[in-house]
Amino acid sequence: MVNYNSIILIGLAVIIVGFLLIFIGTALQSSSGSSKTEINTGGVILIGPIPTIFGNDKGLIVFAVIFAVILMIISYFLFYRGSI
Repeated sequence: MVNYNSIILIGLAVIIVGFLLIFIGTALQSSSGSSKTEINTGGVILIGPIPTIFGNDKGLIVFAVIFAVILMIISYFLFYRGSI
């Protein structure tokens, strides 16, 4: 039987570890002394099966499109395949 309290604690621990990793990575990056930094962004926001893709680097946008297509296929097989 699943102990729901342990699942909640594991989820909270994963969130806290994620925040700590982001904080440590930011601190290490800012203390590196390099003043010339280039930041590239790209991402996917899925609202239902419809993706919104954004970014400022062509390579990351292509990766985001591929990632969005994979997520749309997975969502199709998980949610819509059984209703046909």
